[in-house]
Amino acid sequence: MTKYESVLIARQDLGASQVSALVSDMSNVIANQGGEVVRVDNWGLKNLAYRIKKNRKGHYVVLNISAPATAIAEYERLLRVNEDVIRYMTVKVDDFATEASSESAESTVEE
Repeated sequence: MTKYESVLIARQDLGASQVSALVSDMSNVIANQGGEVVRVDNWGLKNLAYRIKKNRKGHYVVLNISAPATAIAEYERLLRVNEDVIRYMTVKVDDFATEASSESAESTVEE
């Protein structure tokens, strides 16, 4: 299956449990379409670079997804109509980034 990395920003007035519920709903959509959410990385509430829909902050969540294109299309359609999501971006990747690979890249730069 194709690998994707998706970042979504949820509204600042949502609680952590509401953000988790949103992510689990989106994960269920992908699973129902034949895909799999490999990893969920919740970055928490961060400042935005500029105001988006009157929000100065947002809950950032990164999802590593392995799914067919039809699952991603449905996932993005639901993100588009969800009022709790102020921005999202999904990109196709060759391989998921891991923390170990970034450390090895830093060690090769130092040498």
